[in-house]
Amino acid sequence: MSIGKMLSPAAIGVAVAGLLAITPVRAQESVKIGLILPMTGGQASTGKQIDNAIKLYMQQNGDTVAGKKIEVILKDDGALPDNTKRLAQELIVNDKVSFIAGFGVTPAALAAAPLATQGKIPEIVMAAGTSIITERSPYIVRTSFTLAQSSTIIGDWAVKNGIKKVATLTSDYAPGNDALASFKEHFTAGGGEIVEEVKVPLANPDFAPFLQRMKDAKPDAMFVFVPAGQGGNFMKQYAERGLDKSGIKVIGPGDVMDDDLLNGMGDAALGAVTAHIYSAAHPSQINKDFVAAYKKAYGSRPGFMAVSGYDGIHLIYEALKKTGGKTDGDALIEAMKGMKWESPRGPISIDPETRDIVQNVYIRKVEKVAGELYNVEFQTFEAVKDSGKTKK
Repeated sequence: MSIGKMLSPAAIGVAVAGLLAITPVRAQESVKIGLILPMTGGQASTGKQIDNAIKLYMQQNGDTVAGKKIEVILKDDGALPDNTKRLAQELIVNDKVSFIAGFGVTPAALAAAPLATQGKIPEIVMAAGTSIITERSPYIVRTSFTLAQSSTIIGDWAVKNGIKKVATLTSDYAPGNDALASFKEHFTAGGGEIVEEVKVPLANPDFAPFLQRMKDAKPDAMFVFVPAGQGGNFMKQYAERGLDKSGIKVIGPGDVMDDDLLNGMGDAALGAVTAHIYSAAHPSQINKDFVAAYKKAYGSRPGFMAVSGYDGIHLIYEALKKTGGKTDGDALIEAMKGMKWESPRGPISIDPETRDIVQNVYIRKVEKVAGELYNVEFQTFEAVKDSGKTKK
């Protein structure tokens, strides 16, 4: 006898309704994270570091939190905001993700912000560093840094350490403008003078003509901001133009001396002083373990983007533990506010008012350690908040 003859139409309707009711519950057994990163193009090293660090964290901590299996869906946006917006929409609407995360550059993070607000989906910014980002949606939380955090500190340090004249070279987009404004404000307030100011294109920059202008200005130092991934090319051209021999030192936020590329820069990088949130040489035990595990897994040392991704996935795990695995966006954001933990970079927390990261900023100098180049920390500024928001 067929099932149709065994069951009445009413009974079949009840059975189908029962199946439909079960389906969403099954879907909720996993929590999906949409990870949007530049895995190709000029910012690819940023994407790879973050992706690597998330995989490492999940290997170390398992892929189940509060009874829910964590599923990461990686999408490559090539750091193009139109791609970011389309991918974020697809992840939210089609894949039903509970988080969107990553965001290699500021325009990408900003492109996704309205979608995070609309969908009430937490947006975890693991790279982009412009101050305004967290103001663009109540659902944005950042685990990376802001350029103001480190640029203000290197401005103060420079003027206190006998640097009187500085030429500036910054990438011509929002983070570069943030870095420049923060540095200038602090450096000039202390009596320093900007003798030359150039902005270079973000995409595929040729630094050579700009470096000649730096050399001609005869400054004591060059303040440089280029995004992660471009520092190697910059330092190559800096050496080719003979600036390393001219006595003009490089200072700036630490993006230009990213650990990921530092060893390939050669002796031209020696003596560069930067302010930043992380160095692979940070002397804590938790960092030594992190660096060793990352090197073992990927054959290279982690940079500041890796630690931002590692902390970003940690934040997601801990928020889910607090909500008991519930994926309500408002509850998750509340769980993240004020959270504190010890990261490989040092103690960090999420400011409950701004949802931005509070962290130590270190002054570091490039030195040779056991035959390799490292950013060796020699001064610490504790619990630095973003100062950029107060001006906006």
